[in-house]
Amino acid sequence: MSMKKRLPAVLAVLCMLAGVLYVGRSGMTIKEEDKYPIFNQKETIYFWYSDESLTDFINSAAVSFGESRDVRVIPVLTSDSEYLEAINEASLHGEHIPDAYIISNDSLEKAYLAGLASKVPDTDKLCTTEHFPQTALSAVTYKDKLVAYPFYYQTSAFLYNKTYLEAWTAEQLAAQAQEGEEGAEDADSGPVDDVGADEAGEDGEYTEETPLEVTPEQIAAGIPANMDEVLAFADNYDAPENVEAVLKWAVSDIFYNYYFVGGYMVVGGESGDDENNINIYNEETKKCLEVYQNLNQFFYIESDTVTPESVIQDFVDGKLVFTVATTDVLKKMEEAQADGTFPYEYGVCMIPQPSAELKGRSLSVTSCVAVNGYSEHKDLANAFAAYLTGSCYENLYERTGKTSANLAANQDNENLMAFMDEYKNSSSLPKMMETSNFWIQLEILFSRVWEGGDIDSLLLELSNQIIAQIQ
Repeated sequence: MSMKKRLPAVLAVLCMLAGVLYVGRSGMTIKEEDKYPIFNQKETIYFWYSDESLTDFINSAAVSFGESRDVRVIPVLTSDSEYLEAINEASLHGEHIPDAYIISNDSLEKAYLAGLASKVPDTDKLCTTEHFPQTALSAVTYKDKLVAYPFYYQTSAFLYNKTYLEAWTAEQLAAQAQEGEEGAEDADSGPVDDVGADEAGEDGEYTEETPLEVTPEQIAAGIPANMDEVLAFADNYDAPENVEAVLKWAVSDIFYNYYFVGGYMVVGGESGDDENNINIYNEETKKCLEVYQNLNQFFYIESDTVTPESVIQDFVDGKLVFTVATTDVLKKMEEAQADGTFPYEYGVCMIPQPSAELKGRSLSVTSCVAVNGYSEHKDLANAFAAYLTGSCYENLYERTGKTSANLAANQDNENLMAFMDEYKNSSSLPKMMETSNFWIQLEILFSRVWEGGDIDSLLLELSNQIIAQIQ
């Protein structure tokens, strides 16, 4: 072919390539893509998802994976209304079967029994505790089989105003130094060094002019470890003028309350799929609910008016010292610091235990990638699922605000690692279809307990209802 004839041919191919790239960005239908049959010769999979915030991230992953394997991955953004039903309909009657898709772990039983999720071959040994915490692996396990790849998670942790705590810690250290100095003078035994040489004057004595350098370890030591310590802190805290409450959280939302009962309430076991492992009504859970109910006497919070959004806004406004927040709060805090609406420092840590004797455990939801049992390209779909969850975690949070379940992710972000610590200790949503209303019922129970309802009868009623649904 002469150069004159070759150039138009090359330009034609480039134009068609540009058209395909435009298809991926413009939301053009799959039928319109079929106008370019030259590209349909490549092995192709369709990847479904329902969260628009993931679009750029998934498109980028699809392109890079496709280039490395000489295949096509076509992302399909679908409404989250009747999402699994839409996948089932497309699998049975659609022109293009969804080969892989993102799904919440609590829907995996339904997906697997419908043939929409298949056993993970895990040929690359990705789904191990070397790469994911056991919480994530349990979340994607059904009847002892891995049926999806862990992708990202949401859980709750303790959010605190570090600026307030630093100032309070400095005051406490100063008071200790002053007491130690006075005691030393009385005993004529020289100065004490409770606060270290950096905080002492030339003669080893603390003076008001001497600046106190509070270390991160000293701040961390002042964070309450249980609710008894939270109450003690509230009793002693000399709050700045704009602080309205030491602790406030969304008491009407189960995601922010579950840690009170999570240490002892069992619904389906660790993988949430064992109908014979139900333990809702027990003495430890009742004691934890008593702690929860008693907090209303100290931190009066109107359950019907307080929302997660209003609580976070109060925290941003400097009205709170502590609150309970979910993983999505970090993007909001970063934005508030950037635009100056939050002129403080903040930190994240594990939620305080219900008491010194009772343990708590947060609730978590793991979004995962399942491979459709109806797919004719399972090997390729599994390879893309493994690539998405095992190789693309580095910029997941920066581009989407989602927190990767991969242990290698976000190692340089202290606050994200604190959420990971909470996630490791959390309890996943159960997968059993018979318990799909459990969280609504438990939320109702918490609301009634908060308003002073009888704990024993409410807990027994919930237990009997859930057991009856399973039997």
